[in-house]
Amino acid sequence: MKINELILYREAAHKDILEHMTALMEGTEENRPDPYETAGALVEFSAAHGFRGNLWHSLLAYVLATNENAFSTACEIRGQVKGTINELALHDFVIFKEWFDYDLDELDKAAGCSVFRLLTHYESTGTHSKIFNRRIRDNIQSLAEELAEAETTDQWLSIITDFYRRFGVGKFGLHKAFRVERKDEQTVIVPIKNIEHVYLDDLIGYELQKQKLIENTEAFVEGREANNCLLFGDAGTGKSSSIKAILHKYYDRGLRMIEIYKHQFKDLSEVISQIKSRNYKFIIYMDDLSFEEFEVEYKYLKAVIEGGLEVKPGNVLIYATSNRRHLIRENFSDKEETRVDMHTSDTVQEKLSLSARFGVTIYFGRPEPKEFKLIVTTLAKRAGIDMPEEELLLEANKWELSHGGISGRTAVQFITYLKGKKP
Repeated sequence: MKINELILYREAAHKDILEHMTALMEGTEENRPDPYETAGALVEFSAAHGFRGNLWHSLLAYVLATNENAFSTACEIRGQVKGTINELALHDFVIFKEWFDYDLDELDKAAGCSVFRLLTHYESTGTHSKIFNRRIRDNIQSLAEELAEAETTDQWLSIITDFYRRFGVGKFGLHKAFRVERKDEQTVIVPIKNIEHVYLDDLIGYELQKQKLIENTEAFVEGREANNCLLFGDAGTGKSSSIKAILHKYYDRGLRMIEIYKHQFKDLSEVISQIKSRNYKFIIYMDDLSFEEFEVEYKYLKAVIEGGLEVKPGNVLIYATSNRRHLIRENFSDKEETRVDMHTSDTVQEKLSLSARFGVTIYFGRPEPKEFKLIVTTLAKRAGIDMPEEELLLEANKWELSHGGISGRTAVQFITYLKGKKP
């Protein structure tokens, strides 16, 4: 089978469908797969991913877009590379092009059925992909269409290399954000398929804070020196939203984000080992970070940020949000001379040292009444709410008094309430 002649793309995604399709093409009677079962598997794959048109081409393009190998990972973000690896890639592309050029009408004749021709112009149901968002699906669909029109494998090399340069490869190339899970006692980085789209312009005010965050992230993305970053301050002031917005702003320049919780800090070293050799820039994101005095997970974080024997990779930064400036709860007893701890200054320094390892700290304070009014009126205008300003602000003041006080979050909740009222 031709699939056994692949070198770089040998371990393909959905290899079972690929093997069955190529076995049917080669037309051998021995161990011939069921053509109807194979066609059904191809349709189910395409429906789950939202593909349309030539489903066989979509599967092949998907394999090429998601396969992380020596060639694809070398090309991601950087583009064309030199060396023997290109010749090895061309060897595999010759095989893929043969599959691309195969007429599925001939497959119907060979298999004695009439279903595969229907899969060359498949019309989707219009439902969204269960696995990808539309942007990713459309990128892979466009790759399939470009490859179908290419006449030579040299053109294939150029098209695929450009795809890796623009969009990356595999889960890190196709997705923006990730979470950490434990599967079969292994630490696994899992894509977050549906993420909230937040932009910096959505956050009204806090211009100095946003600029400081942008400058640090810009330096990081451009490969210059940058610091770990702590956003702290009052609840509901836009700390988390700012970091989410940073991801959207710099995603197309190779920025990716991995969300991790404090109970997972013991897995931090394993997470970093999985991403340190990739050509992306990774922000490890910790939301609402704080520790009670009995929690010791912060020690794992301290070792990773600074202080362990292994140097933190240059493509990894840690961004955290917290309502506490010093992250770890302090008690007055920490500063009192007691018999429990003979070295009280050491206790205090132990607790302060974590926040000190964030080179950039940005304070988000509760807005003043005047700023709150600006946030409310701006959000109302964006939402198309037609209400006299005096009445709008009066209702907003009533709302904040019973919903946690003045904050950007309170303003958003108030506008959501107005939008949900019956006309």
